[in-house]
Amino acid sequence: MDQLQILAKVNGQPITSADLDAFIISMGPGGERYNNPEGRKMVLEQLINKKLFLADAAKNLYEYDPKFKAEFQRMKEEMLANFAIAKAVESVKVTDEEAKAFFEENKSELMSGETVNASHILVATEEEANEILAKINAGEISFEDAARAHSSCPSSEQGGNLGEFGRGQMVPEFDSACFEMAVGEIRGPVKTQFGFHLIKLNAKNEAKPIEFSEIADQIKQKLMSDKQQAAYRSKINQLKILFPVDIL
Repeated sequence: MDQLQILAKVNGQPITSADLDAFIISMGPGGERYNNPEGRKMVLEQLINKKLFLADAAKNLYEYDPKFKAEFQRMKEEMLANFAIAKAVESVKVTDEEAKAFFEENKSELMSGETVNASHILVATEEEANEILAKINAGEISFEDAARAHSSCPSSEQGGNLGEFGRGQMVPEFDSACFEMAVGEIRGPVKTQFGFHLIKLNAKNEAKPIEFSEIADQIKQKLMSDKQQAAYRSKINQLKILFPVDIL
């Protein structure tokens, strides 16, 4: 579609396809749902309404209303202050060498957390959980087959396997049980807000050093934040010399 195609006029002021595109983009990812004939029609109506209110504002000289002028001044000052802050920190950069140096200096503290791999069977009552556990302990059925037959969790399709997870990723009662268990152990019933669980610990992975490639982006973000804060504080100190502050 021609970007300069005029779709409507309000009081002689045109609204083009480019105006619609810009409005949709300004909405961010959610704007994509309006990028279709029906959605663009809705956006066009919003732009028409906006033009109508602008025409009304111009006709009534709202631009000169004291309340508007005060609000406009407040917004202008807010935008100018934010722009000045951005200018104060815009030269801050973090190099790969700085990130690597930080990593080497703090390598001993940069560890991946302990993780476990566990499977579970989730049922509604303690009695049902104990009945299933008895059959598993007697060798009448495997834990995985019992999960497929009885567990109400979607993980039942994988024999109850929940995959690998770290501390704090599960509800507290379940989390505590998993990290206390030995590999191969079956424990339960464990009660949580979801019901009663039988838990089997498949694997336990101790905390280990993190490779630089795994954490490089996080290190750069931290260093960037630290540098920007330092630049901000330095600029504030300079400004206090230029523009004395008196706290009354």
